[in-house]
Amino acid sequence: MATSLTSDFKVYNEQVATALTETLTQSTEAITNGANGAILMTSNTTKGDYVYRSFFTQATAVGRQDLTSVSAATAVKLAQAENVDVKVHRRFQYDATKKAFKMSGLNPDVFNIVAGEQIGKEMVTGMLNDGLLAARVAINNVAALTNDVTAGSPATATMTNLLGTMRKFGDASSRIVAWVMHSTQYFDLAINEVANQVAPIYEGLLQRVDVPGLGRPILVTDSASLINTTPNPDQYFVLGLTAGAIRLLESEPTDLLIDDVSGLEQLVRRYQGEYAFNIGVKGFAWDVANGGANPTSGTLGTGSNWDKCVTDNKDTAGVVLQCIAA
Repeated sequence: MATSLTSDFKVYNEQVATALTETLTQSTEAITNGANGAILMTSNTTKGDYVYRSFFTQATAVGRQDLTSVSAATAVKLAQAENVDVKVHRRFQYDATKKAFKMSGLNPDVFNIVAGEQIGKEMVTGMLNDGLLAARVAINNVAALTNDVTAGSPATATMTNLLGTMRKFGDASSRIVAWVMHSTQYFDLAINEVANQVAPIYEGLLQRVDVPGLGRPILVTDSASLINTTPNPDQYFVLGLTAGAIRLLESEPTDLLIDDVSGLEQLVRRYQGEYAFNIGVKGFAWDVANGGANPTSGTLGTGSNWDKCVTDNKDTAGVVLQCIAA
């Protein structure tokens, strides 16, 4: 008996693809622009599990010339090191019965747009969270770039502690172009500034209060990548990032399939796809030997899997304030 299958018909997924692409583009532009260039999200197909970028290391070649000697000079050789970005693979799948939409008075095709928007948001959120995690553990693994105030007073985000964190970059502190923090730390900072700025309330009118980022934008995101829940109390991490600190590259085209699944009690529409992106942290190289390919979140979030590959700490992704909630 000849039976028509889904494969015999044209299943259009343009609505899903369009909604997904628009969501990705809008979110990517918002994050990149809002981060003042500290977080870069781009697309470019790459092969393999890693992307290697070579660069020349700093060499000290200038020295005193001895005018009383004609002996052979000592040459300083140039050397190269490399940044290594790692590729991670992700998948998604939505199953929905057609009856669920019909009983709600909706056309099952409505799910096309909804699925595209949901997938797009989750893709961007996932990329951002993984990027923040990588940057946080890489920077935090370098003591000279970490301002740990967890045992101090105050032990949370304050202007004083932000300045102490920027101080880690010394005369290169202007390279820090943006702050990224959890809302808990943002409101701790805001409350502290309210107390400082509105000491006297003049004639019963509340003065305008600004939450300063020391001339840098503050990105607030309640990302689990900015919290360590292992100690008690929880530790929070405020990132002070340099330009190009986090590189997020959509390195494989999103492959999306839409299919109607039969043979079940109800007809089911399935949306399944896969994609991949590369994560890079400025001044750090993914440790291929220890971290391996397609790392899990635990492996990605292990600081020792990110090796500092530059000589000067000021050439890295930035600084981190390690603190607790007020």
